[in-house]
Amino acid sequence: MRLFSLILLLLFCQSTSGFTTSGKSYNHGRTTFRRNHNDLKLGSGEEDGMSLEVKENPSITSDNGLSTGPASVFGNPISAETKKFNKAMIDFIKGTVFDTFYKNQDDDRQRDYARFYALETIARTPYFAYLSVLHLYETLGRWRRANYLKLHFAESWNELHHLLIMEELGGNKYFVDRFIAQHIAVFYYFFVVAAYMINPVLAYNLNETVEEHAYSTYDSFLNDHGEELSKLPPPDVATTYYRDGDLYMFDEMQTTSSHIECSGEPRRPKCDNLFDVFTNIRDDEAEHVKTMNHLQKQEMAVMSMNQLDECIVAADTAGP
Repeated sequence: MRLFSLILLLLFCQSTSGFTTSGKSYNHGRTTFRRNHNDLKLGSGEEDGMSLEVKENPSITSDNGLSTGPASVFGNPISAETKKFNKAMIDFIKGTVFDTFYKNQDDDRQRDYARFYALETIARTPYFAYLSVLHLYETLGRWRRANYLKLHFAESWNELHHLLIMEELGGNKYFVDRFIAQHIAVFYYFFVVAAYMINPVLAYNLNETVEEHAYSTYDSFLNDHGEELSKLPPPDVATTYYRDGDLYMFDEMQTTSSHIECSGEPRRPKCDNLFDVFTNIRDDEAEHVKTMNHLQKQEMAVMSMNQLDECIVAADTAGP
């Protein structure tokens, strides 16, 4: 408990340093934007050429005429030092827990799956925390935006299917793996709840860092074992989620790509073998990174693939 309190105190001190706002509220009309789903790469916002075509669209304006997200209403920008602190903390946990306990010296694929099982058990936690806090605010009558509840549920649904895939591969076979993953997840849940209530921008940035690590982990795994994975069949839960089942929740999770346009087709990945499955999981983590990055920006509205028909195509007026 002392360690937990110390970390929260450090986060609070970091989050309250370097504020650039004057404490006023930010009210923005609902924005719509154009997107293209054909090129999904991990980027960091402005550096990857991301562009917006912003127009007011009254048809998707919320009931009180505002489109502000949690970052606008309850958050404040965080300093570069806070972002470095978040990254250092996640690097420390990854190095001391995952890289040590799940070190695969014998190239045993089951230890890789156990590592991914633990990773996905913990990765679901932030979205549960966001939903809990947003439900609390709604219950207290402070704030209500159904689209953010739906977004975070879709993200948790996505991570759930990652977890189900790892369980089908045997990643939860041993009690010790389940014990470590589940206990870290419980601690992390309350930690994220507190961070989100202090400053949503802080919590979103922390999870962006976690998802970046997840992306790198899966990308390295694909590079090291791609040929082997391409010869193995996909788990049934993966083919249902990515290809054969109802893809509404899969589309709801997709909110960003390298170039945001109101055109293009939904992401429909292949799922013919285990290599395809891990490629899809890696690309999902890239989606989470981009969404977390966007949610930190107070001036930006977030939309899903299921809202494409509400976008305004303005190619004739768009700049170069």
